[in-house]
Amino acid sequence: MTTPAAPLDKAETLAWLRRISGDIATVTTKRLEDALPWYAEMPPARRSSVGLVAQAGITSFIQWYDDPTSTPWIAADIFAAAPRELLRSISLQQTLQLIRVTVEVTEERVADRGAQLREAILLYSREVAFTAADVYARAAEARGLWDARLEALVVDSILSGESDEELPSRIAALGWHGHGEVAVLVGTTPPQFDIDHLRRTARKLGVDVLVGVQGSRLVLVIGRTETGGKGADETLVELPFPDIATRLEPRFGAGYLVLGPTVPALVDASQSARAALAGFAVARAWRHAPRPVEADDLLPERALAGDALAKLTLVERIFRPLQAHSPDLVATLWSYLDNGRSLEATARELFVHPNTVRYRLKRVSEVIGWDATGPREALILQTALILGAAGSDVGRRKPTTLRRR
Repeated sequence: MTTPAAPLDKAETLAWLRRISGDIATVTTKRLEDALPWYAEMPPARRSSVGLVAQAGITSFIQWYDDPTSTPWIAADIFAAAPRELLRSISLQQTLQLIRVTVEVTEERVADRGAQLREAILLYSREVAFTAADVYARAAEARGLWDARLEALVVDSILSGESDEELPSRIAALGWHGHGEVAVLVGTTPPQFDIDHLRRTARKLGVDVLVGVQGSRLVLVIGRTETGGKGADETLVELPFPDIATRLEPRFGAGYLVLGPTVPALVDASQSARAALAGFAVARAWRHAPRPVEADDLLPERALAGDALAKLTLVERIFRPLQAHSPDLVATLWSYLDNGRSLEATARELFVHPNTVRYRLKRVSEVIGWDATGPREALILQTALILGAAGSDVGRRKPTTLRRR
């Protein structure tokens, strides 16, 4: 009985492929240097690693040609020859270019061995390409999970104020593009939170964000990037942080949205975060609080809730500047607020003309930036006076006789 020709031909082909595999690897390496500029520019160690991958591909093809059922593990084994740092240094596109060059060289060497072998090469190269895509997809997924955990760790460190020497390196590892001023925005997490949509919106506004989802609370650390548009004078157009918060507001869930004060750099973000969290905790105490609201606009509520930072801010930004500027301004403001913001009653108590009261109130506004004639700002100013007087013998008012009703 005659032995079938096909198995004999396959055995001869396998033996021939094993004999020329070294030559194919050598030619492939030379072709990579000539055809791929990125390969030629690589350090010698990495070029050697890429060469190992190409050689592993040729060897694995021979094994697969001997047993096609081994496709899954043989194809995956090609990339086991590459060190992990190589997978991080070349892209998926470059990997596919590597596969193409290797397949082209192999096809050229086996061109005279028949269509069946060329078809096998094409089939195997397809399997390798899909395996390469799977390898990079898994790496990207792992990188995404790692980035998410690292980002959550960074945001937690900022919120707690427990930053250490590793914080800058962690921020750099996240690819933070922010520079200069930073502010923290605190709100509620929407039922269907799309973090990618949020990041796209932030990029359009010329800012970068660190995102922290803590149950029902959503925290953004916002920093400016260098990709903002330029105006007619070629200067960088930068939106104020309150405007940025307003543009990001639709990405939050229902409820209060509090913006912390602006700080000079990301390493100082814990100061903004502390104020924003304190404001978020008491925002419900302001019946008509806007959305978003700045944490400094909630200073009275924060101070009443025991926030030491709010108390210090009120004293340092309102009471002490007024006291240092003129005792008459402090006395006039006290009297004006005690008398229900009545110019005439204040003038009678101070024995001055109402126009003098108007002038002094205007000076108060110029010195500290708050207008005592508005109901909300009057509350802020009165809280500051109470806190300042309670902690200062110099600024404490003389006791007055309580009015009988």
